[in-house]
Amino acid sequence: MRRVDAGRGRERTDAPVDEIRTPHGHAGRTTIAAAALGVLVLAGLAVWWVMRPAAPPKYILASLGRGNVSRTITATGTVNPVMTVIVGSYVSGVIRDVYCDYNTRVKKGQLCARIDPRPYEAALEQAEGQLERDSAQLTGARADLARYAALVNQHLVSRMTYTDQAALVRQLEGSVRADRALVSNAKVNLGYTSIVSPVSGTVVARNITIGQTVAASFQTPTLFLIATDLTSMQVDTNVSESDIGAVNTGDPADFTVEAFPGRTFRGKIAQVRQAPQVVQNVVTYDAVVGVANPRFLLKPGMTATVGIVTAERHDVVRIPDQALRFSPGGLSTARAAGASGTAESPAAPEPRAGRPARVWVLRRSAAVAVPIRVGLDDGTYSELVSGDVRQGDRVIVGEQVASPARSRPFRFGHL
Repeated sequence: MRRVDAGRGRERTDAPVDEIRTPHGHAGRTTIAAAALGVLVLAGLAVWWVMRPAAPPKYILASLGRGNVSRTITATGTVNPVMTVIVGSYVSGVIRDVYCDYNTRVKKGQLCARIDPRPYEAALEQAEGQLERDSAQLTGARADLARYAALVNQHLVSRMTYTDQAALVRQLEGSVRADRALVSNAKVNLGYTSIVSPVSGTVVARNITIGQTVAASFQTPTLFLIATDLTSMQVDTNVSESDIGAVNTGDPADFTVEAFPGRTFRGKIAQVRQAPQVVQNVVTYDAVVGVANPRFLLKPGMTATVGIVTAERHDVVRIPDQALRFSPGGLSTARAAGASGTAESPAAPEPRAGRPARVWVLRRSAAVAVPIRVGLDDGTYSELVSGDVRQGDRVIVGEQVASPARSRPFRFGHL
């Protein structure tokens, strides 16, 4: 069909409607086919990701070496001098002079303080005066008794007079002895006004000042604390009743104090005391650790963290306790390792000393169980007593597992 365009004067041919071709029809079908193919490919990748064979495990190995295995009991204690002497006062009075202070080195018998002696000097003079008076009376009475004895024989005095004079002499002799005791007691009290050191050592505490009144009527006051020898100290350690059975005299002990956190002090158990200490129904016993203190680093009252070695083996083949607890595939408790990817088997009861145990070794790329016997266990290593493993062998202590992100199923993203 021909048509003439009236505006431009040109002819235009119109094709039938059923003969018109639309290019967009083939393009749409191609896009749908490509999308379906992509879905199939992604589904195949997902199936392969989920059904792919698991990679062989990668084991974490540790070499067996020689060393020491020791079992240690941990406790806390307090550093104290071996002997501390309490210096008190037997008499009451006012402190007149103080000659010793903190950290003063004193000798036995050295004067440290003095109580006002005037009341006791007066008491001594009174006692001595009473003694002199009674002594004079006794002398006169004895002279009279001798004269009466001569007169009785001459029948110039009665025998009763002589007997009464003899009784008076005995009474005065008793009074003189009592007066002498009072004089001795007054001298002793006067001597107690001088506070002297009973031992040689170092003053660690002073509880008096000049002018202070000391009252010794009801309780002996503590004036000074003197440590006999600060070069030899002890740690009074509180050991629980569940551990005290393994502690013996002579066991080695190490301890640290907060004043020297990087320094370890070594000593030995000097005494295990039988007296229990009960605090809030918790029973502990005092295990005394003796330690030398030549540089005076340890001071009375320091808190010590003590480790008492109750058993020890020297230069033995050591098995890591992780190897004793390991079991292939037992990863349930170790998956919390997360990003590190390192896992260990669930913790099994640790073997007792001398009882059989088992370790896993890698032989021909396979984990093989080897029965062994272990001895002393210190919580990190166990002593190897017997078994088909030697120094230098590598035992399995853990497994390297896949990260949690790879174990999750594949998920499609948003198209």
